[in-house]
Amino acid sequence: MKPGRTVALVLGCVCALAGFALLCAAVFLGWAYVEQNDNGHLASAAERFRSSANALVSERIDLLDDGEMPRGLSTENVGRVLLRVTSDEPDRPIFVGIGPDDAVDNYLAGVAHTQVTAVEFGPFRPSYREISGDRIPEPPSAQSFWSVAAAGAGTQEVRWDLQPGSWTVVVMNADGSPGISVDVQAGARWNFLGPLALGVLIGAVVLLGAGIALVVTGAIGLGSNGPPPHPVGTSGRVPPPGPPSAPHPARLSGDLDEPLSRWLWLIKWLLALPHFLVLFFLGAGFLVATLVAGVTILCTGRYPRGLFDFNVGVLRWLWRVQFYTYSALGTDRYPPFTLQRTDYPADFDVEYPEHLSRPLVLVKWWLLAIPHYLVLAILVGGWWFGNAATDDGTVSGPWVLGSLLSLLVLVAAIALLFTGRYPRPLFDLVIGINRWAYRVIVYAALLRDEYPPFRLDQGPQEPPQPILPRDQSRAGNQP
Repeated sequence: MKPGRTVALVLGCVCALAGFALLCAAVFLGWAYVEQNDNGHLASAAERFRSSANALVSERIDLLDDGEMPRGLSTENVGRVLLRVTSDEPDRPIFVGIGPDDAVDNYLAGVAHTQVTAVEFGPFRPSYREISGDRIPEPPSAQSFWSVAAAGAGTQEVRWDLQPGSWTVVVMNADGSPGISVDVQAGARWNFLGPLALGVLIGAVVLLGAGIALVVTGAIGLGSNGPPPHPVGTSGRVPPPGPPSAPHPARLSGDLDEPLSRWLWLIKWLLALPHFLVLFFLGAGFLVATLVAGVTILCTGRYPRGLFDFNVGVLRWLWRVQFYTYSALGTDRYPPFTLQRTDYPADFDVEYPEHLSRPLVLVKWWLLAIPHYLVLAILVGGWWFGNAATDDGTVSGPWVLGSLLSLLVLVAAIALLFTGRYPRPLFDLVIGINRWAYRVIVYAALLRDEYPPFRLDQGPQEPPQPILPRDQSRAGNQP
């Protein structure tokens, strides 16, 4: 991998991932802007607040001055707040208002009141701070300092445009008497959500475009000048070549590299972390390259050779790491950091197709591959942990679900721990399951048009093509 292409590939992956994150943020902001549909507000559910004092107040709310706001944005066009307050006694008049913090403090000086200090959701639970006092307050509606206020029986609603300064929300009985029990619904409208969503969307498109361009630039040419099909590694061992007419163009091999350590598998997840980090970026490049290749195949019927070699190299790298770790545990030899073929005990390769079907690009990766996805969900689905719950919500006990592959590898790990040997039939079955999975990946990634077979071709090497008897082969050549 040339340094320039490596840098382009990594930067492209970072830009593409950042663009995808911004795209998700733009979708969320757009959804929030559209959902401001409760009289133009995003509103919460009504929740019950109680106080035995004369007033129920919020903590001080500090809003920025216009000079502290971002350029082009002022407190006047940020948005507004909606408050709906309903007494649990429909005929009892109530008051709700928002006023300057210092004026509210002067009004409630010496008056018993309750301050809401925190609110927890799921389940809803407010926290209060009681402030003692024995003075009877004047009716709140008689005060002139409120920025916005409403009083009367039934549901009272106020809408307040955000303004700079320090503010306090106050809920009281209209006559100032003690004992408050109300349902409060809060809402807000943010005027900047629409422009912000548009700006984030533009940034996402720019980053995605730049990321795709960099990934394609970094991917094209990788592997085209690589070593011969079966290179000799530093150990001097030549990987066993696949048969010239293998039953499937995707060839996966894995030689059990004995002797194996009894305990090393316990920490392989830690040792493989550098590979996992690199494969994260390579996986993003794989997805982008596959998308570009799909469009190219749809237009020309050919898979760009540079992208093909890159994607096959990513799968080869992934297989080596999986063979080392918990998809096989077939070797203790640390995987190399390369897309190329080496003398590593695990190898993967795909024959380059000269022509691919254009219509199949649209359906084979999702519709036609569904039967294989269902089978692989059982074979290689992974581990799931949880707790079983009864109808009344109580936990009855833990449950564990695991794929067949993970279960087999776990058995192999236990066998290694206690006997120091990997059961050969178990290893052959593990390789067969991985071979099935990689054939499906090759098909879904548009690398080949041959439909994957529904069979477990077990063993370290690909099975040879069946040879017809001599009389049948002669008969096939007769007119």
